[in-house]
Amino acid sequence: MEGVSYSNMTKRNEQSEEAGRKTEEQVSVPVTGGEEEVVKPAVERPTQEMGETIADVLARAESAYSVYIQAEKQVRYAYRKSEQQVDAAYKEAEQRTNSVCEEAIAQALKARIEAERRAEEAYRKATEQAKKSYDDAVKQALKVRQDTLDQAWEVRNRTVDQTWQVFARETS
Repeated sequence: MEGVSYSNMTKRNEQSEEAGRKTEEQVSVPVTGGEEEVVKPAVERPTQEMGETIADVLARAESAYSVYIQAEKQVRYAYRKSEQQVDAAYKEAEQRTNSVCEEAIAQALKARIEAERRAEEAYRKATEQAKKSYDDAVKQALKVRQDTLDQAWEVRNRTVDQTWQVFARETS
């Protein structure tokens, strides 16, 4: 038996027997009219007089203690089971949270890849547009240059012709 020694059980039994002896003593109880009546309790008697031995009391105490230990085990089991259920619920919540997090990360990665693809496409188009604009600007500058040179050559030729015409008129 755990927690209860035989000597403690014996002391309790002796205390119970002594209390039983005191209850057998006569007790005076005041009655109305100033008289006292002597009363002898009938219910409280020592366990040995009732036919119950110390071994029987000890056996009942051991049985009660055994029931107590069994109940304590059941309570401990219930707490352990509750803890396991809470742990299982936590693990399930953790797994769901991890799944949601992983899905969010995967979606963010897809969005990043798509944004990079669009940015690269926009960069490619912008580069092509810039190159086209550059080529157009160069062509325009070359055309203006050529037109200006052509006009200047034409002015030069006219001026040279006029100069020769003036010279020819003057020398003739």
